[in-house]
Amino acid sequence: MVFLQRSNSNTSNPRKRAATGPRSRPPQAPLTPDDPQVDAMISLLAEAGCTLRVPRGAPPSVSSDDPHRIRRHLEHRFGSDAALLSSFLSGFRSYIQSQSDLHRVLIPASQDNRSLARILLSVPAIQPQIQQMLLEKLPEHFNDTSTQESLSLKDDIARLIINQFRWLDFLVDPTGFAEKLMEMLSVAPSRMKREIVGLLPEIVGDQSCCTVLPALERLLNEDSELVVPVLDALSDLNLDNQLQEQAITIAISCLRTVDPEHMPHLLRFLLLSANQANARRIISQIREHLKFTGPTDPSSLRNKKLKGKCTINSTDAAILDTLRSNLRFKNILCDAILRELKSIDKPQHHKAIDLWFVILIYSNGGTLQKSVEKMLKKKVVQECFVEALFDQCIHSHRDLVKDHFTSFLSVTECLLSCKEDKARDFAMHLFMALFEEFCDIYSRQEILGILVTHIGSGVSHEVSSALDVLVLLTSNHSDELIPLSSHINGIMDYLEGFNEDNLRKVYEIFCSLALHGRSNKDTGTSSIGNELLMIVRKQVSNSDKKYQNMGIIGTLRVVCSLGDAHAPGNFSSSHKSNSEEALELLQMTISSCKTDVLPLISLYDELSALLERKNLQPTILDWVGIHAGEFESLFLADLEEGQLTTKHISDGIKGELWMNLDGDLSPVCINILPLVASSLKQNSSSLQVLPSQFTLLSVVERLTNQGSLGGIDALLGCPLHLPSSQCLDGVNWRRMSEKQRKMVCLSFYYAVNWIRELINAFSTQVVMVDFITQKTKNETVAKLLKRLRNLILLEGLLDRILQSDSFSLPELSYSSGNFNSTTTSKPLNPNPKKKGRKSKAENNKENEVSDTPIPDGKDLKQPTIMDVFKKAGVTVSQELTNGSSSRVASSNACSGESKADKIEIVDLSMVPVQLELQRCNFRPLLTGSFSLLAFCEGVSSCCSDPEAELPLHLYLLRDLNSKLEKTKCELLISIRPLFGSFRRHFDNAFSLLRDGFETCPDHWQSSSTFSCNPEIPYVVVSKLSVASSLFREVLHCYRKVLSFPEIFLHANLPILRDMLETLQPTENVGSIFSEIQPSLFPGNLEYLYGGAYIFLEAIIDEACSHSYQLASDIIETMQSVVSSMSAVLEKQLGGNGKIINAECSQKILPFLRKRLGESAHKLLSYDLSGQTLQNKGDIIQKILRIYLQNSESPCDLLDHLVGSVLPQVPSSKTNVTQEMRHEFPTLSPDMFPTWYRSLHEENHGALAKMVKEVIPKTKAKSNREAVKGVLEELHKLVNVLVSLVKTCRVHDKVTVHAMAVKYGGRFVDTFLKAFGFLNSHFEENSNKIIEMVKELQKATRLIQTICSEAKGSKRTMITSKIPATKKSLERLLFEVKALLHNTTEGTFELGVLKHKDLSGQVVSSQVYGYGDDDNDDDDHHDDNDEHLELSAIDEDDNMEIDQDANGNNSNQGDDSEACQD
Repeated sequence: MVFLQRSNSNTSNPRKRAATGPRSRPPQAPLTPDDPQVDAMISLLAEAGCTLRVPRGAPPSVSSDDPHRIRRHLEHRFGSDAALLSSFLSGFRSYIQSQSDLHRVLIPASQDNRSLARILLSVPAIQPQIQQMLLEKLPEHFNDTSTQESLSLKDDIARLIINQFRWLDFLVDPTGFAEKLMEMLSVAPSRMKREIVGLLPEIVGDQSCCTVLPALERLLNEDSELVVPVLDALSDLNLDNQLQEQAITIAISCLRTVDPEHMPHLLRFLLLSANQANARRIISQIREHLKFTGPTDPSSLRNKKLKGKCTINSTDAAILDTLRSNLRFKNILCDAILRELKSIDKPQHHKAIDLWFVILIYSNGGTLQKSVEKMLKKKVVQECFVEALFDQCIHSHRDLVKDHFTSFLSVTECLLSCKEDKARDFAMHLFMALFEEFCDIYSRQEILGILVTHIGSGVSHEVSSALDVLVLLTSNHSDELIPLSSHINGIMDYLEGFNEDNLRKVYEIFCSLALHGRSNKDTGTSSIGNELLMIVRKQVSNSDKKYQNMGIIGTLRVVCSLGDAHAPGNFSSSHKSNSEEALELLQMTISSCKTDVLPLISLYDELSALLERKNLQPTILDWVGIHAGEFESLFLADLEEGQLTTKHISDGIKGELWMNLDGDLSPVCINILPLVASSLKQNSSSLQVLPSQFTLLSVVERLTNQGSLGGIDALLGCPLHLPSSQCLDGVNWRRMSEKQRKMVCLSFYYAVNWIRELINAFSTQVVMVDFITQKTKNETVAKLLKRLRNLILLEGLLDRILQSDSFSLPELSYSSGNFNSTTTSKPLNPNPKKKGRKSKAENNKENEVSDTPIPDGKDLKQPTIMDVFKKAGVTVSQELTNGSSSRVASSNACSGESKADKIEIVDLSMVPVQLELQRCNFRPLLTGSFSLLAFCEGVSSCCSDPEAELPLHLYLLRDLNSKLEKTKCELLISIRPLFGSFRRHFDNAFSLLRDGFETCPDHWQSSSTFSCNPEIPYVVVSKLSVASSLFREVLHCYRKVLSFPEIFLHANLPILRDMLETLQPTENVGSIFSEIQPSLFPGNLEYLYGGAYIFLEAIIDEACSHSYQLASDIIETMQSVVSSMSAVLEKQLGGNGKIINAECSQKILPFLRKRLGESAHKLLSYDLSGQTLQNKGDIIQKILRIYLQNSESPCDLLDHLVGSVLPQVPSSKTNVTQEMRHEFPTLSPDMFPTWYRSLHEENHGALAKMVKEVIPKTKAKSNREAVKGVLEELHKLVNVLVSLVKTCRVHDKVTVHAMAVKYGGRFVDTFLKAFGFLNSHFEENSNKIIEMVKELQKATRLIQTICSEAKGSKRTMITSKIPATKKSLERLLFEVKALLHNTTEGTFELGVLKHKDLSGQVVSSQVYGYGDDDNDDDDHHDDNDEHLELSAIDEDDNMEIDQDANGNNSNQGDDSEACQD
């Protein structure tokens, strides 16, 4: 068919005529007749060994003797006869006019498969012309190529022509040939273009790449289908750097237009072309233009049948495979990706490809895994990676994720191990997404296996989050999880390792599985419920309280599931209904817990919390109500007209009614004293259950009475049956036995906790006002405030009793850490006696009362209270740390005998120190009780003066501060309405401090009497102490809220705004901020910050005149305001709704910092001679730190203080009484160590901050001015260190010397990190750097001397710090040697210095005996240099740096000037 087509186009085809010739002769190749030039060409080739006269269809005959014979012969002939060259080319042109002859010269003719055309192309004289002829023949056969795509290479003339140019040994005119070839390429059909482009690297030379590259770019612009061959050609071409960058640019431009099926090839080219210089640009462009896994709406995938069924485009898989293979072997790409992702700080700028990059790099393993984990954690915590982004990658892309499933699990597991809540919440979402997307058993088993592994890790946050995932899975996918339940059943074997919260989650998981298992009878999983019931029954009946408490939690969790009215089926295989089974469990649990008090407390508390959260079936709620109703018969006694029917005396202690708010109307009382007396006889106490059972009663009452406690409101005002107040008188107390005192102590203890639970229960009636009238609310508030006064009095009395008799109080709140506690009271001695000889009287006293050892005054003076607090896990109030020492000191004024004889003065304004030690045993106040801060007694008290209310608010604020130590968002939300009350109480306290206490002389007593407190003459309230303490507690609350990390989140900013609004001054502060441009607008967050600061600044002077302690609290709060504003600015909240104006904030921050520094300077300049201040050193240190950190130039300020102020302070050992001339009265001899430590710390902190800025400059050349400024700042800091160390010559306190060694070593260690910077800039600044090091040497010499003297005098406070300091000094020695050796041409010598003391006097060395011979040092100089270096360090010697006359540096031993500064 091909030949017919050719014959039609050429009627004079010689092959056709030859075919009709006679058959007697072998057929010869047709020749062009009557063309002498063709004949001459044929003759010349025949001479060279190539015969064109061969049979039809056969190639020319080429001699096989010498393959290069034809080339040499033709070169010789053409060289000798120029006319022959022209004739040969003309003949060859005429010869190939025939298609058959052209085909003949193109097919292989020699044994090495070279065609005649290929042989002729190897002849330099005719190569350009032959190339021209062949390329001109190429368009004639394009049509054949386009229509006959099935032609083989042997029959395809166009392809044969192109193949002649492959791998030529040389090109005579490469540029001309390339241009002609590109011209033919531009008109070639698409299929031929692919062929030519694919062969370009084998055809053109390196010199022609600049011609080929633009042509290829034009091809891509004209036809994007050619992207694959073009990219292959560009990959194979030998391009120089400039052309390679052009090729990369061409490829990047195709990212927007390339077909998806060609994207993997394009990415492969780009990634293979990446180098250190362009990797970041390539990755950036790929991120921007690559369209990968488009957005998916998870809500559209709720139909489980459609999940994972979406057909995944094979292109996406190919793209991922391309990325994975290239990232695996090119770390520069991984580094570029991580840098690019780290630079993105907005969640909307991240794409799905970013997550795939993370997964692919992580799957490659190696050292980059840690970097990926760190970056991923940071992105998740900062909310740059959002859940929707992962959903976009996972949902409906199961086949795509399948190959990387283990990597997704590993990344999710990494997030689950993080301490940050956001990261773990994110991991929980990913686990859920993977479980929902992958329905196969293997994948889900892997997910469950990882969760079980984390549950068994023992790390609390991991265990909690993993259980949360399982809870979600059982809630949303119970039917799918039931067949896999065998993989999680093992959790039940390790219940004892979980805390209470996690136990609840575990039981919830299996309860849910049991219920759904019974509802789906085909699953055969009813055994889950039976096993669970068997486990909880065994646990409840266990004698070990730990397992009993576990059983209580499990039982109530089962009851919660069974009591749900919408439960899908029966829990176990029994035929009982769910409610019947729940009641049976409750009855069994209560029966088991009645033998012990603590498990019963735990049961009541758990049941109360369950009823608050869950609506159970009415039958269950009625049963609980009947059981809680037993409270009346257990703990109440009847009254007649508000009085006891009979006088009660227990073991010689008379009882009476306390705190009867309802007077004659009270029908009952809390029968505390008789129950305490009976409990001591029976060695068990039912009163321990009183608070928890009342809590259960109040919860049931609210649930059955629409939230109202009207049915039990008589309990709020009923009296308490307690020991008579006369028992606390001195004579009566002295006569009481230890058992009687214990009875009184326990009676007050139970009364305190009863009132705390009353406040917790009835505070709900104050907050929830929909179901009660305003009158009832007012009456409830009035009674609650009275009860709060009762509570303060009882706690004060109880604390005083505990100070005289150290009783151990029983636990009323069950905690998981106290499983083995007993109900009996054991003596608590927080201050054990010292070992030593005891007198007879002491021994007799111990034998007489062995159960209650009373510490003597000497033992109580030991500072062990705070240690006991920490061991007990007690959160210390703000007032406790500052007031405990004075309180204990005052109580220690009396001897041990007198303390046991009477109850001393009880100051209710003081922190109850002894009571705080056992606060963990008390019932806690709930957050709802803090709503009382918003109310006042009003007309109920004797007058409207707020003075009497301050103790009430102080008590609540102290408790609130203890809870703010572990701040949670829920607590902040609950106290948000109280910020205005904080300000009101703050103003009241400040007014009383400022104006004095002249309103009502006995305000507390009258209010106490009105609250039905008994009249006890030795109970007092220090008005000054109450006002000061409340002032400080409010400030402490503000500081804690401002420092709470989550307060800066966008969702919590309204809370922050509300708090700042309460701190605004009453007068307009716009004039103060007038210098700030642009102006601040009222209501903006930065304006609120500024107003809060100005308000605090305005009262600091008056507070300081009253108490320096108050002023220090104010300035700490001012510092918190400034730090909080700085944190808000750092989080860039301006992008989230324009909450803060960054431009204004950047100007107001320096403004506030400057004023803060001035305020701190004012406080440091205050004369404290007229004030007695506790913790004076800590207060001065905080203020000094604020002063230094908020100055305009910390380095200059440090230099001024150390160089000018510090030397004016006389030594503490001198008897000089001259008046100090410096500007800081707080810098006295006794405060010198405090200042000295603070200056050292700030100097080291300034150096560390500077080094962080210096180290990056070692890699890049900085301008000279910047380098000069850095060196000057470093020199100032070195001067400060030298001056600080020099002060050791005057101040010889051991603490001062120890700080010099400690902080001097730290300074040197940090200074060493700047040597890279010094080395890179040494040539331009050699003199400055040498001077700096020589200055530093003065300090190191003195430090060496201090260390040597400390060793000799065995000062352990100093010697313990020597090893680390010596290591830093040794490193400094070698770093200086390396610096001078590498950057100068001079020699560096190391010598031995004389051993001198701080005064400069020569002393005998530890090893070397210098004597009077001056030649000793010369002998040392002749030793080995390495030996001298080590000796110089080991023997407290050091180096000296000098510069010789030629400017070279040397380090030599100098005996005469070794210690001269």
